[in-house]
Amino acid sequence: MKRKSLAIIFACCVLALAAQDAIKVNYKGAKPTISDFAWAFLSDYVYDENSDDCLDEVKSSVKQAWTLYRQGASQKKGETLTVDNKNGYAVFEHQEMNESNEDLGRVEMCYWNEADGKHKLFAYNVACFRDGKYDPGQFDGIQFYRYNNATKKMTYCEAPGFDAKISVDGAYVSYSLPRNGKDIIATYWYDNGTKKQKKLKWNGRKFIP
Repeated sequence: MKRKSLAIIFACCVLALAAQDAIKVNYKGAKPTISDFAWAFLSDYVYDENSDDCLDEVKSSVKQAWTLYRQGASQKKGETLTVDNKNGYAVFEHQEMNESNEDLGRVEMCYWNEADGKHKLFAYNVACFRDGKYDPGQFDGIQFYRYNNATKKMTYCEAPGFDAKISVDGAYVSYSLPRNGKDIIATYWYDNGTKKQKKLKWNGRKFIP
């Protein structure tokens, strides 16, 4: 798919997300975990065959995997789901191999506590790879939601502190969320095969490039 087409699709997805209502996060105990945030986010996604929206195959797959996880059942062949409540991180991976290619789809989710003590920031990140190189699909990209501790709801928000594009200056950009630490890693993949990384540092309010 051409980069221009990807940019248009991503922009349309952002507009659709911005129109969504707040998502209620249900949890037990003193505060929500990554499991609570993830399930609230995934449960909010319901595909309507009668609507004009296209099926988000990635989110649908993650939702199915999370349903199996909640039921204590095994994941499908080629799929894994790792939930690290202690570090506030979860990752779903779908791996598919054939004679010519090795494809890997990775979906990460995590959250940060904001410095004001009143909000949390939740992120959902999709990245697809072929033979170890970034190969973005239709649903790739990173999304953010801001959670209000008082209302127990989260709403879509723009990436705090940086422009979350997947195509910049002739390069595709993939993102890696932190399982340990607080910073996001942005990797720039150039057509000539080279790549570079940039750390987006979390300061309690936003990410500093």
